[in-house]
Amino acid sequence: MKLLLYALAGVCGGVLAGMGMGGGTLTIPILVLLLSVDQLTAQFVNLIAFLPTGAAALGMHLKNKLVEPAALPYILIPALAATAATSFFAQSAAEWLGKLYGGFLVLIALFGLAGGVVRGARGEG
Repeated sequence: MKLLLYALAGVCGGVLAGMGMGGGTLTIPILVLLLSVDQLTAQFVNLIAFLPTGAAALGMHLKNKLVEPAALPYILIPALAATAATSFFAQSAAEWLGKLYGGFLVLIALFGLAGGVVRGARGEG
């Protein structure tokens, strides 16, 4: 049963990633809060899942000529360097970052709720 729940969490994250949203926004809380996976493992799973989805998205964007290939090294090299550097920081600040991420998710939910209320009051949706 637990494996089915893990698969369901993966499907939820994959659907969001396929729609262009961050799949980890849903996958990490599901793994941590509902399936009792520790936060670092959930983040690891999210990062590993991002590799094939990111590669597929990049491939589609290149195919559709939505990416300027000559600019990629200027974006990727600093991004990879910053990722490596901040990963060391993240290890030492995991508890603080977890609370910050939780607050971020609450804000996203509140803004989404407020937007839905406003649209509903205007008769837009």
